Amino acid sequence: MGGSTQFIIAGNWKMNGLLQESLAFVDALTANPNPDAVEMVICPPYTLLHPLAKPFADKGVTLGAENMYFEESGAFTGSISPLMLKDAGCHYVILGHSERRDIMHEGNTLLRKKLDAAWDVGLTPMFCIGEHLEEREAGATNDVLKQQLSVLAGTDANLPLVVAYEPVWAIGTGKTASPEQVAETHAFVHEELARLGRKCKVLYGGSVNPGNAESLMACEGVDGALVGGASLKADSFMEIVAAAARVAA
Repeated sequence: MGGSTQFIIAGNWKMNGLLQESLAFVDALTANPNPDAVEMVICPPYTLLHPLAKPFADKGVTLGAENMYFEESGAFTGSISPLMLKDAGCHYVILGHSERRDIMHEGNTLLRKKLDAAWDVGLTPMFCIGEHLEEREAGATNDVLKQQLSVLAGTDANLPLVVAYEPVWAIGTGKTASPEQVAETHAFVHEELARLGRKCKVLYGGSVNPGNAESLMACEGVDGALVGGASLKADSFMEIVAAAARVAA
């Protein structure tokens, strides 16, 4: 663990989940084996935020959202504001996910506006960074991550932040960065954050599952996981939580 006192295991459901199956997920959740060592977070689609807020809270799960717009209200058809997320009970919001960067073409200028808007209403951003396969193979990983993290320059170091390193080539592909790659890259991310005056938790994401979670959480500089597909089933999500608890013990 990168010097922090608690792992964060966060589930990103993406565009998955209907109400009844999501309530069944909550019912199937077992107790967190060590709440002092592991924080459980789920980020479901917008339609599930209000109905899941209390059931999640009753199971010790912190609520997060997958994205937001930077305006608090207005004529922005189809968008969700940070105030709406707070109203729904969110603590976290994922920003800068590679799917938003690649598919919706979100860049640093927009992401800085979103970060500032999240902080303005008291949300904690989970800010995602990561390189594509061709960038890693070209030896450009650190350059890419440095450019993505540059959006944090000049921000108040006291504002809450979580960074999630997700190599794009490992998201949803079944491929996972090796422990050596993870440790090396997380060391660079922590160093770059320090250079920017920041100290925060850095999660790993990219095909995290019950089989590799313990070895990934044991890597130096890894403070938790941002989990995709394996977070859609209560049993596999709880197995990852249990793996983090074992590493923290």
